[in-house]
Amino acid sequence: MESFLNVERMRLVGGNLALDFLNSRAGPPEGPPDDDALTGSPALIAWSAYAGALDQTEAAALRRTAERDPQAAGDAFARALRTRDHLDDLFRALAAGRDPSADALARLRDDEADALAHARLDREGAFAWTWREDRTLDRPVRQVVHAAVELLTTGTLDRIKGCGGCRFLFYDESKNRSRRWCSMDDCGTTEKIRRYVAARRTRTAR
Repeated sequence: MESFLNVERMRLVGGNLALDFLNSRAGPPEGPPDDDALTGSPALIAWSAYAGALDQTEAAALRRTAERDPQAAGDAFARALRTRDHLDDLFRALAAGRDPSADALARLRDDEADALAHARLDREGAFAWTWREDRTLDRPVRQVVHAAVELLTTGTLDRIKGCGGCRFLFYDESKNRSRRWCSMDDCGTTEKIRRYVAARRTRTAR
């Protein structure tokens, strides 16, 4: 089976499937991304399994579907990238303390209507929407869209933040809402080292 190291090395730090989907692109806090883990339909399916949206059996079935119809797989992948773009605009606005555009919200409404048209209500303790019977190539992004709607409608919006060291978005679940980094092991540590080096240079200059 093909290996997707860029996907398998991703840090799932968003706290929500939709935010982790947006974090499939990396880069600095400002400006365009400089790396993308999603290079095609196989990588999107691998990401969905890695992020827990698909189990391995479901992922294998989708891979077979994509192999049988490369054109349909390419079209579904293009739709997924367009969805990622508009969700990125929406959540980046919220992270900056702004309201999303009416167009972005209308697009999300329409995408959610499509997602629910392919879902069913299953009892898992309480009832919940599931996509177990959706075997189409758009299934991964439908689950992302639903996660985005759930975050907007049940989450605390001022807990949606952007990392101070990279372009990643995350849902801040810290008690005092003080989280600044996608991960203390990466961007947080880098910032600590930067401050230490700067302070040491200042002491040396004196």
